[in-house]
Amino acid sequence: MQNKVVGKMMSIIQKKHKLDPIKYEQIEYGLAAIYIMVTKLLFISIVSFLLGIFKETIVFLLLFNGIRLFAFGLHATKSYICLIASTIAFIGLPYLTLNLELNIYFKIILGTVMTLLILKNSPADTYKRPIVSQKRRIFFKATSTIIAVTYVILSLYTSNFVSNSLLFSLLLENIFISPLTYKIFKLPYNNYLTYMENMRKEDLHVS
Repeated sequence: MQNKVVGKMMSIIQKKHKLDPIKYEQIEYGLAAIYIMVTKLLFISIVSFLLGIFKETIVFLLLFNGIRLFAFGLHATKSYICLIASTIAFIGLPYLTLNLELNIYFKIILGTVMTLLILKNSPADTYKRPIVSQKRRIFFKATSTIIAVTYVILSLYTSNFVSNSLLFSLLLENIFISPLTYKIFKLPYNNYLTYMENMRKEDLHVS
């Protein structure tokens, strides 16, 4: 279904603008990402509504995307894998946050560990979108770490659900940026280094 929808849209765009191959690929990738995001959110929203946790799911999604926007992380190679993983995460974790009470000392320990791991591993890029700029990498690392610290502090002073959601969103993001997760799914890690090395080899070949 995705290929048909995206293919149809690309045919319309190509007829009007006559895109070169690189631009065509960029737009196609963007449309595919939008399609996956919209269909995934729609499915998760329907399921969460039927389970009576729609509001909690939306809150968790907002908090998670607040850190993911800067820490990044892996993407599933198949849309159905993304849908399954997202449904488990964004339905299961909000449900868990409603029914779990964490000791304040455990929150501090968990939050500290999660923050240190984000400082170490973020931003985690993908082979399709390597973050090459050193300035951008520093900015994303610093921003995601500040957000993580803020989440941990807020988790000590908010309601049980919000507190758990803040910490669990950090936990989930750490799973997505972990080198171990990349290895399990057989995806390349530190893709910016590979990109830079390939560019260096091309420059040497040209010269």
